[in-house]
Amino acid sequence: MNKDIFLTNNLSNKKEKFIPIDQKKIGMYVCGPTVYDDPHIGNARPLVIFDILFKVLKCKYGKQSVNYIRNITDVDDKIIKSAQENDILISDLTKKIIKNFTEDCNFLNCEMPTEQPRATDHIDLMIKMISKLINKGFAYENNSHVYFEVNKFKDYGKLSNKKLEDLIAGSRVEVSKNKKNPADFVLWKPSNNKEPFWDSPWGNGRPGWHLECSAMSKKFLGDQFDIHGGGIDLLFPHHENEIAQSRCANDNKVFANYWVHNAFITISNEKMAKSQGNILKIKDFRNKVNGQVLRFALMSAHYKQPLDWNDKLLEDCQNTIEKWYDVYLPLKIPSKIPEEILLPLYDDLNTPGYIANLHKLFDKANKGENKDKKIFISACNFIGILNQTKDDWLNFKKKKSLITEKEILKKIESRNKARENKDYKEADKIRDELLDKGVLIEDKDGKTSWKIK
Repeated sequence: MNKDIFLTNNLSNKKEKFIPIDQKKIGMYVCGPTVYDDPHIGNARPLVIFDILFKVLKCKYGKQSVNYIRNITDVDDKIIKSAQENDILISDLTKKIIKNFTEDCNFLNCEMPTEQPRATDHIDLMIKMISKLINKGFAYENNSHVYFEVNKFKDYGKLSNKKLEDLIAGSRVEVSKNKKNPADFVLWKPSNNKEPFWDSPWGNGRPGWHLECSAMSKKFLGDQFDIHGGGIDLLFPHHENEIAQSRCANDNKVFANYWVHNAFITISNEKMAKSQGNILKIKDFRNKVNGQVLRFALMSAHYKQPLDWNDKLLEDCQNTIEKWYDVYLPLKIPSKIPEEILLPLYDDLNTPGYIANLHKLFDKANKGENKDKKIFISACNFIGILNQTKDDWLNFKKKKSLITEKEILKKIESRNKARENKDYKEADKIRDELLDKGVLIEDKDGKTSWKIK
């Protein structure tokens, strides 16, 4: 296809034509999970969005020309805290969450990235990068901590388009007497005897979260690469800090050429948060909804726009895919997808526009021509849906509710009391118990409603 790809670049705050550094060696790095808890539906959005971008890039430049790197953060303060709270070894916790994450990716029909490096396998590279930053005068050690000195990097704040003082005032910066400046961020921190540690020139300790991605992207994609992606919540401070430490360590003016971020997911127009008791984990849906339905829902809005997650969205996606299976044909060889059908995806991953084209293709396929059906199925397969046989789709069994209305209301009452007492762990447990019995609860406007799924 000769059509150009366009992406919204947060570094320039505008949509730009994608011009790769090397068409035969395109690099894309996307921040993966910090494995302290099972992924939720908000984590699922970048999994699907960047999976589609991976497919689009391969379609344009060839399957062997795209390197997609998605890391796994398996050492972090959140992981240590979660392991302590759940009285489990850190290694057992990370192994369990990585396994669940992999199952979630399969459930959502996401391709494996080219590489999926783990932070703990690259500590030596992180130590080398810290040493280089200290030697260049961009970092300093104090009391076994090493910090990046943000005042030494004149472009700090360029990605988030804010001044340094505004960034400090508007964010949760770690307060520490060891810092020269409140905005300085940690590159290395000491560990106590109950925390994971590695030997370093600054004593036994562990790397800062921001540094991990800089070290791993450098190893797999080099000092400069094409696309860096992730959720909008990572733009500051994580991605801002990555740029600062990478550019200073590598002596270059550019780290990644295009910064692509997906917007948040809300739950019935409310922010998804633990304090709201509305965190929906991907695994909660595995026995309730076919993974295709979740994937389709996640691409139903443009990735730059917020996506509101609610029952109607899932029902609409379920009904659409159900209808589309009426013209299903097994494909041994995919049909060539007409260029005009693919155009929305080339224009800043316009998935709603592509879905509109799929509806048109379905109308044509529904008239009975096998050639049209094959094109329609191929176009669906391209974005990862209608990938199961029709029998598999029909045989997907939803669990039926094994609980009475009286029991449901009693559990909801217990959950509301737990939330009032800020016992969110117990509230989540009750919600999960109801989900396992086929009952979906929804919090809105201070009230809790329920329905059988």
